[in-house]
Amino acid sequence: MDYKALTAAMRSREPGALERFQTAFTPLIRYIIAPILPDGRDREECLSDVVLRAWEAIESYDEKKASLTTWVTALARNAALNRRRANERRREGDGLDETVPDGAGSPEQSVIREETARALWAAVGRLDRRDRDMFLRKYYYYQPTAQIAAELGLSLRAVEGRLYRVRKRLQEELGGVYRG
Repeated sequence: MDYKALTAAMRSREPGALERFQTAFTPLIRYIIAPILPDGRDREECLSDVVLRAWEAIESYDEKKASLTTWVTALARNAALNRRRANERRREGDGLDETVPDGAGSPEQSVIREETARALWAAVGRLDRRDRDMFLRKYYYYQPTAQIAAELGLSLRAVEGRLYRVRKRLQEELGGVYRG
């Protein structure tokens, strides 16, 4: 397989390029994610996520830094680990009950937490797609900033600056005072 031609075809969005990519890399992606995700349905969804992410992020791929196989391997591993972390958090209920301070378990506090969560998710939903994706990767999936920067083809400082502005915007929108 000529990976340079495949990369060029994907970047120019040629018809059939995505199918060629899937044919070439589906076995590798399955091999990478199988030990991380035991559930078959999770593996299939993760496979689709990886293919979609590769299609969307092909512009950030730099053949001088790594081979296409290495880049796809990193995408697959990171996507599988993120999905596993999210699944574990859902199973654990995010651990909110264990970290609630004394007196915060009252019905009033429960309503306030729910309203605050709804307001936050609504504010996050109003962010543009790229900011929302970056915010969720950092604060929901707990991805390291360096990983986000590498996958999006941005510098570490650019991601940190964008996350700072997103946090500031969300806090202002939610009526809080930003403390940096």
